[in-house]
Amino acid sequence: MKGIYFTIFLLFLITANLFPQNDSMVKDRHKPYILFENTTYDYGTIENGSDGTCIFHFKNAGKSPLIVINCQPSCGCTVADWTKEPIKKNKTGTIKIRYNTSLSGAFQKYITVTSNAINSPIKIYIKGTVKNAEKKTNP
Repeated sequence: MKGIYFTIFLLFLITANLFPQNDSMVKDRHKPYILFENTTYDYGTIENGSDGTCIFHFKNAGKSPLIVINCQPSCGCTVADWTKEPIKKNKTGTIKIRYNTSLSGAFQKYITVTSNAINSPIKIYIKGTVKNAEKKTNP
C-alpha cells in the first residue's frame, strides 16, 4: 500500500514540474531583450579637453517593444543620453555617452542601463586615458 502512495506521489511531482503553476515562463518569452553590439568602448589615449563622446548601439532582440528607462553613470564625470521612444522588435537604439576629458589620467567607468527588458539592468563600460594638460609658459 505504501508503494502505491509513493508511486502516486512521484507521478504528481513529475507532472507538477511539467506544467508550470504560473505563466511567467510564457510571458518571459514575449518580453524585450536588449542586445548591445559592444558593451565596452575604449577611448585609448586622448588629449585633455578633446571630445569625450562615444555611442553604444543596441537592438531589441525580444518580441515586444523595448523601453530604456534610465542610463545611470557611475560618477558625475560622465553624462548619458539615450533613445527615449519605444524600440520595436529587431529595431535599434543608441546610448550617447560623454566623458569629461578635462580630467587627466586613466579612467574606467560604467553606466547602468535600466529598461523593461528581461536582461535588465545591464552595465556598459568606457575606459581610456586622458593626457595631462599642457602647461602654457609666459614669454
